[in-house]
Formats: sequence, C-alpha cells, structure tokens
Amino acid sequence: MTRLTRAQTQERNRARVIEAAHAEFAERGFRDAKIDAIAERAGLTRGGVYSNFPGKRALYFAVLAGMAETTRPFAQPGTDLATALGAFAAGRLGRLDETGIAAHLDAEITADPALRLAYRALLGLNALLLGLAMERLAPPEKPPGAPDPRRVRQAEAVLTTLHGATRLATTAPGFVEPFDAIGACENLATLSLDDWWAPPQEPARVDEVDLPWAPRAVADLVSGSSVVVEDGVVAVLGLHRAPVIEESARAGLPVTAVLVTNQPDELLPLAHMVIAETTTCVRQAFPRESWPTLKVTCDPTIAPAVGLTATSDATELAVRVENGRITAKAEGPGACHAVSARKTWVTA
Repeated sequence: MTRLTRAQTQERNRARVIEAAHAEFAERGFRDAKIDAIAERAGLTRGGVYSNFPGKRALYFAVLAGMAETTRPFAQPGTDLATALGAFAAGRLGRLDETGIAAHLDAEITADPALRLAYRALLGLNALLLGLAMERLAPPEKPPGAPDPRRVRQAEAVLTTLHGATRLATTAPGFVEPFDAIGACENLATLSLDDWWAPPQEPARVDEVDLPWAPRAVADLVSGSSVVVEDGVVAVLGLHRAPVIEESARAGLPVTAVLVTNQPDELLPLAHMVIAETTTCVRQAFPRESWPTLKVTCDPTIAPAVGLTATSDATELAVRVENGRITAKAEGPGACHAVSARKTWVTA
C-alpha cells in the first residue's frame, strides 16, 4: 500500500471533517453542533479538526460551499432570456431540500458587520456574473447616442426574488410555491430598468512596468473548471471590493479576478459558497456560449506574483499582462478601469 504524503493525509482528513460536519449540522443544526461530536464522527481528535479549520463557523461555510458547488441533474438550458431565467430559478429552487443546513446562515451574517460587508459585495459580484450571462444571451438595445446598457440591475431583481423565496421556504415552509417563483423570474426577462455602465470618473494612476509573468492554471469559480491565466487583466481584489471587477469586464479584454481577504480560512469558503450558488445554476440554465468570460478565482499564488506581500478585504490592485510580461500596474480605487483602458504598448 502506497504511503500518503503529509499533504495527502491533511487533504483526506479535511474531507473527513467536512463530511462529518455535514452530517452533524444536518442532524443538530449549526448552533447545537459540537466540535467534539464532529471530531468523533470523523475519527479524529478535537485538535485534528482545529488543524484544518479555525472554528465552527469556518467549517460551516466550508460545508455550505461544498453543497453549493455540487451539480445536480438538470434539464436543457434556456434558448431565450425568459426560459434561461426560468431554468436558473428552477436550479436555485431545486435545492430547497438543503435549506435546513443553511438555515442559520442569515443569522451568522447579520450578527457580524464584517461578514455583512463581504456578503453584500459577493452578492454584487453574483449580480454582475448573472447580468453578463443575460447580456450575452440577449444583448440589450442601445439607442443612438445612449451610454452602454447593461442587465446587472435586472439580475439583482432576479437574485432578490430567489433569495426571498429560498429564505421563506425555511422560515415559512409551504408558503412558497416554487412554480410561481419560477414564473416570476421568467417574467423579469421583460423588466425594463434605466441601467447603463458608468465608468469611474477618476481612475487610479497607471505605472508602466516590465515584470515577468508565468501563465498558471487556477480553479475558475465561473466555469467550474481549471483555466490558464495568460494575457489580459489580472485584478487582485479584497472581498469588499469584488464588484469593481466590472470596470475591467466592460473593456472587452480577458479578465481574471482574484479574491483575497485577511481571514482566508473563514471568508474564502463563504466566497466559494455565495458565488457557486449563482454560477452553478448559470452553467446549467444558459447555453455555454452565453457564460460570462470573466474568470474568478481564490488562488493564493497570484497576489505574491503581482508583488503583493499583504492583502485585506479592501485590497484593489490590477495589472495588465501582455505577451507574457506584466506591462502596467495600478492600485487603489479605479485601478481595474485604469489598467483595462490603457492602450497596448507592447508589440509581438
């Protein structure tokens, strides 16, 4: 029998802890679940649990992330905006049997101001991702001389409807009729909102640089697959700044958003969970050619690769990669727009 490496052993123990925690949370709920009971289910010591997770809440978020990232059998994607939104809603509401474990999520977020900020920003990123998919499937009309229209606020209305339906399914079982909620989301396809893209008025300063960049494979939370980050814009964003990646996404370049935080053991599983709630259903409900091209990852190797030695929930740094070199860098509010709008100065 092949001897496991230390990393393999740790990964196996982590998976055992998550599986045990899933069972414990399902049986007792988040509040009544005990670390000692989870350790016993996993066949580990209490220290074995804490060596993988800093606390019960971090473990709770990891369990919810694993649930959200699980793909279920699904019908065909929609062929137009109404049917795609109906399929998207069906995907979200098809997970109502999982709401028991997630019942305490809102209470945890409401009680912690830092969590509320991160959660709000992640929902903003979700609205952008769903809005981009909607725009690719059904490009909004642009009257002559008008600014560029978008569907992000329309996506926010869809997510708000489904969030309310999901939470009511937990707090008032039987009140929500899933088919009515699906029909409501289909009708939101014709919702007309005064929504357009307004770039920041004061972009950050761009510094011209010439630094090496090694293409690397990362786990993309949007496509659910491994992708290679090569030329384009790479933005390292603290969770509170996640929605500003729209500044780069509107420029028409390949864009990778790298999410960072000063509490990675707890908040990155939350990010995985929140984003997966939307992207898993987008991949099932929208034709592949309508999926957003924006890549989102939590890969920890990219921030050091662009020169960041420390990160926080407020981090905002963007670089431009051209022909395998980092050619421009900007930091602070407006960095994504500044780097994306910069004209190419490197020739092949």
